[in-house]
Amino acid sequence: QVQLVESGGGLVQAGGSLRLSCAASGSIFGINNMGWYRQGPGKQREYVAIITRGGSTNYADSVKGRFTISRDNAKNTVDLQMNSLKPEDTAVYYCNADVRNLMDVSYHYWGQGTQVTVSS
Repeated sequence: QVQLVESGGGLVQAGGSLRLSCAASGSIFGINNMGWYRQGPGKQREYVAIITRGGSTNYADSVKGRFTISRDNAKNTVDLQMNSLKPEDTAVYYCNADVRNLMDVSYHYWGQGTQVTVSS
């Protein structure tokens, strides 16, 4: 089994910064894509950013230029540096990962989420 555990959420004023971290553990042979999603109050979960094993990144237009995703393949971690935060960034942020097992079969895992609240 695989677990993803996020950390780093909290309350911040608009214009501030937060760094989210996510660590994967368990039966991991390798991890392909890792990413972040978020779900704001009364909204559906939406894509934020993704990073491939090779380090290629992609961002939602709403966060481009403000958020930076990074990963450490040796530690099976993915981070999200969030700068110039806006009240509309308020959401529960979820980490996800495509994890390969010893049979080289990939499964998609989600973390439990971490709350980010941006006050105006």
